[in-house]
Amino acid sequence: MSLDLPAAGCSTAPVLKERGQHEVFCGLTGIIWLHRKMQDAFFLVVGSRTCAHLLQSAAGVMIFAEPRFGTAILEEKDLAGLADANAELDREVARLLARRPDIRQLFLVGSCPSEVIKLDLARAAERLNVQHAPHVRVYNYSGSGIETTFTQGEDACLAAMVPTLPATEAGDLLVVGALPDVVEDQCLGLLNAMGVGPVRMLPARRSGDLPAVGPNTRYILTQPFLGYTATALDRRGAKRIVAPFPFGEEGTTLWLQSIADVYGVTAERFEAATAAPRARARKAVAAHAATLSGKSLFLFPDSQLEIPLARFLARECGMRPLEVGTPYLHRGLMAPDLALLPEGPVLSEGQDVERQLDRHAGQAPDLTVCGLGLANPLEARGFTTKWAIELVFTPVHFYEQAGDLAGLFSRPLRRKALLQGGAP
Repeated sequence: MSLDLPAAGCSTAPVLKERGQHEVFCGLTGIIWLHRKMQDAFFLVVGSRTCAHLLQSAAGVMIFAEPRFGTAILEEKDLAGLADANAELDREVARLLARRPDIRQLFLVGSCPSEVIKLDLARAAERLNVQHAPHVRVYNYSGSGIETTFTQGEDACLAAMVPTLPATEAGDLLVVGALPDVVEDQCLGLLNAMGVGPVRMLPARRSGDLPAVGPNTRYILTQPFLGYTATALDRRGAKRIVAPFPFGEEGTTLWLQSIADVYGVTAERFEAATAAPRARARKAVAAHAATLSGKSLFLFPDSQLEIPLARFLARECGMRPLEVGTPYLHRGLMAPDLALLPEGPVLSEGQDVERQLDRHAGQAPDLTVCGLGLANPLEARGFTTKWAIELVFTPVHFYEQAGDLAGLFSRPLRRKALLQGGAP
């Protein structure tokens, strides 16, 4: 395997740090993909009617469906301290578990309203664990959007689970991050073909398959926003495998190679396991790179996927990143992707949205990746945009999704060319 790697890329590039008005979804959004992944879990948001409307509209859940999430509504008397919110929460949890005996994991999810009134959901989870163990394990985490971005909901959820995972001395590989089932199966197939195993997943599809963790556990992240989860695993003694994130052919190959190096996979076996899917990925990406090559790119801070995506779009699709914004820059997790990202773009952390919009207007990029709150106004000004949240809801990891990932960025440009009467 031969890869054209830069000497340092953006490893030492200065970072523009901004603190001001920012445009993001809240961490409750993560429930939309987590509840689909964890088949015997239930996410109970302790929040307002606005929280409930957000979840239902984002998930597209019809009124007669039985989703694995819900909202315990904080009424005016709760917010005013005129009712015992803890007693009401205990009653609602008891009703929920009586109605849904399939629930094995219950997550109490804090929101802006519950945090404003200082409702102690950590203590509530301890109390409810005593009441409902061993049939149900109760966790809590914060999905508040006061100071965080929306992908941190998954991070907080997984980090809450880590301290309760059983201990082990085994040297299993732990793959961390919620992936669609079809993508998880592809990941496990590649690792099996390399001869790596046993492999455990966090989160697991069912509570009975939760991994054990110990000093001989090696773990690797699939999502770049799992900083709290990585810290929690480090505290349990697990050791992280450092790698770029598995977006695109190059990122996936380097991610797998990092695992192969740790587990002693031979070059011949690695080549046999990856050659065919790598070729398919390169071909699929090339079909979109013809549209993307040479186009300029501006990424507003939204999902914490921005740096790995900019690396993929620059190196595999030929785009020119002008500014790569991220809500929070975790250098420990991003170091491999920063080293691969070609020099040139402004790196920004946090957001002062008015200033960033001014910089964006001055640079007039061909394609802008941003949140929903900015996309329509920017489109009205004539800019071509891609919704950042689609990158979390769409399968984009590993070889077989590399072409789909590139297509998410090429389609807006092709659509604009067609609307203007040009060649796509």
